[in-house]
Amino acid sequence: MSNFFIILAAGESKRFNSYIPKPYIVYKGKPIIQHSIDKAQKCKKIDKILLVINKKHKKFIKTLNVKKLKILYGGKTRAESSYKAMQSIKKNKVKNVLIHDAARPDFSPALLNRLIKELKNNKSVIPAIRPNDSIKFKNRNMMINLDRDFIYLTQTPQAFDYNELYKLQNNKSSKITDDANLFIRSNKKVKIITGENENKKITKKLDIKKNDQVKYGIGFDVHRLVTKRKLYLGGIKIKSRLGTLGHSDGDPVLHAITDSILGACKMGDIGQKFSDKSKKFKNIRSTILLKKIISEIKEKNYSINNIDINIITQTPKISKYKVKMIKTIANICEISINQINIKGKTTEKLGLIGKEKAIACEVITSVTKYD
Repeated sequence: MSNFFIILAAGESKRFNSYIPKPYIVYKGKPIIQHSIDKAQKCKKIDKILLVINKKHKKFIKTLNVKKLKILYGGKTRAESSYKAMQSIKKNKVKNVLIHDAARPDFSPALLNRLIKELKNNKSVIPAIRPNDSIKFKNRNMMINLDRDFIYLTQTPQAFDYNELYKLQNNKSSKITDDANLFIRSNKKVKIITGENENKKITKKLDIKKNDQVKYGIGFDVHRLVTKRKLYLGGIKIKSRLGTLGHSDGDPVLHAITDSILGACKMGDIGQKFSDKSKKFKNIRSTILLKKIISEIKEKNYSINNIDINIITQTPKISKYKVKMIKTIANICEISINQINIKGKTTEKLGLIGKEKAIACEVITSVTKYD
């Protein structure tokens, strides 16, 4: 028996008013929908993920990292898309299902764990927050004040016992704003847990707040080539008779990327963060160091817009490794492969690099800080 995570992204995004459909707009360094995919993939309690998209938007799927995901075309309404998703997984021995709107990218992984935990004793669990504003209801010429103590602003993901929800969908196929509505209309219990203030729905362009200023950072690194050392470039091991000499694994590409990110975010340099005098960084993989920096910039609300990389080497030739490098770097930096560019350069056999005694790398990274 498994836990399925269904992401609904089949809407028209009319209110967002953009040529690029809302789920595929870059937000905090990657498409809005990718945030939900990544968090679900990292949750150990989620067994499978189903992505429900608008058929008109299928060309935008290539901007996502959707490896091992099942993709389904949705219906004309949210209710229809949800029902089609539930039907499509009927043969998978599903125990629980979490249904999520792709327009909410900022929920925490902890919320997934809390929802699944509550399903042990409940058939329907939803996150919700209380309003802070005074709320009024107006109908024609009549206006009344609503008591905030009885008002909940519901969010997604919402978690359900699969069989119970599917049975209700069969009996009550109608225009609903969320799946918990089916339980409410049938007078069935809905467990409310505390939602997250950050878990807001992106509906219009104004909902994506960011500072006007884009910041840039430059990174450079060079390593001597020697025998009896491994060669790592862009996070991947490359077969070579020569390797880079360094305190860590000597990956000049990841070192230059790290420095460019630190520079853009005004956070010092790689030597300050990971001293070559420290034994704990001796022979450490540079992938670990870069992941740590990515975690730090996320805490400060920075997101990467793009990374442009020049690898300067006489040997090896970079062209056949580009695709794998880009995928590796994108995975570490938690961004799309479309945000990374790699170029291989030689020095026309001039200098130490031209004589195959060194490899250098220069990188420019742009970032945006979100409010």
